[in-house]
Amino acid sequence: MERPTETEAPAEASAAAGTGAAADAPTAAPPPAEDPTGTPPAPRRTWPRRTRRTALALLLLVLLPLLASQIALRVNYAGDPADGTRTRGRDALWLGHAWVDGRRGDADVAALAERLAGTGVKDLYVHAGPLEHDGTLPASLSPRARWLVGAVHREMPGVRVQAWLGDVLATEGPTGMRLADPGTRAHVVRSARQILDAGFEGAHFDLEPLHSGDRHYLGLLDRLHAVTRARDVPLSVAAHQIDPLPGFHSFWGTVAGHPKWWSQAFFGEVARRVDQIAVMSYDTMQPLRSTYGGYVAQQTSLALEVTPPGTDLLMGLPFYHENRFGHWNHAETARAAVRGARLGLSRTDAGRAHFGVALYVDLAATDSDWAAYREGWAEHRGG
Repeated sequence: MERPTETEAPAEASAAAGTGAAADAPTAAPPPAEDPTGTPPAPRRTWPRRTRRTALALLLLVLLPLLASQIALRVNYAGDPADGTRTRGRDALWLGHAWVDGRRGDADVAALAERLAGTGVKDLYVHAGPLEHDGTLPASLSPRARWLVGAVHREMPGVRVQAWLGDVLATEGPTGMRLADPGTRAHVVRSARQILDAGFEGAHFDLEPLHSGDRHYLGLLDRLHAVTRARDVPLSVAAHQIDPLPGFHSFWGTVAGHPKWWSQAFFGEVARRVDQIAVMSYDTMQPLRSTYGGYVAQQTSLALEVTPPGTDLLMGLPFYHENRFGHWNHAETARAAVRGARLGLSRTDAGRAHFGVALYVDLAATDSDWAAYREGWAEHRGG
């Protein structure tokens, strides 16, 4: 705001002496000048300037924290991973539905075995759903499940085949699965028994968008884990990312209507209820490869801090290529994710045995993606 102009002139000493008490009265301001036409000047309009300054202040209020966060993520991507931060033989690969509906055959399994030879892939999450909104699972969706399990055992001894089940939750729209319904949760548990009866060697669940703090989800995991534990097979889940700043999911939910992240405490509660937790560390809205890699390093550290040592923590690698809001193909690369995961592991718990990466997804992967995984993580080298 501008300082106001003075409109009073100091009285001269001679005038004060000649007028006595009149000198104590303020001197009248000179009349405002008129233009030659006799029209008085218009009052000064200060609101456009104030509006511009307010807009600039608001812009800086948004941009400065964003810029600071980008710098911090870039710094987080600097440095070298610790020696030995390589595969522990607990990696996983998401596979599409074609593997259980009859479109894939023996030759495809042999080719996959050749692709995975010498890597750390232990689990295959094979799409066997989706679940119906009421939690049920049509048996007709996976007619070749037993064939696939047998073929994998023959070609890739020691590799497990888990059923990947998921659905859209009705958390941000009118349709979808409603976990608050006890009947729906009971159907999901029954579906887990169903896929294990079909020959799968574990159950992997991906329910989205799942909001942080959902107690119905935690209760469902307790029931599912009882089923898988009784069969001596793993329960695995795909997990949302963790708040990059405390409470960020609440802020984002307010401004965007989609909380997206989980609190670190809720992530820990989920991790304590499962055997494997795979972080979907992609679709991060990061514009640069360096900031994306720094983000994955941050996510890795946050997840390690609250995941029990006996639970497999897997960081997702983007084996797909899209350009849309939230995912820039040039930034979210498998190579940057691998390096970020190694940096986070190095800084937080370099010796963690139950750690790996999860590759999403086979049907979109390129040779470059596989090379990034092998060279950056799967090959046993000193660094």
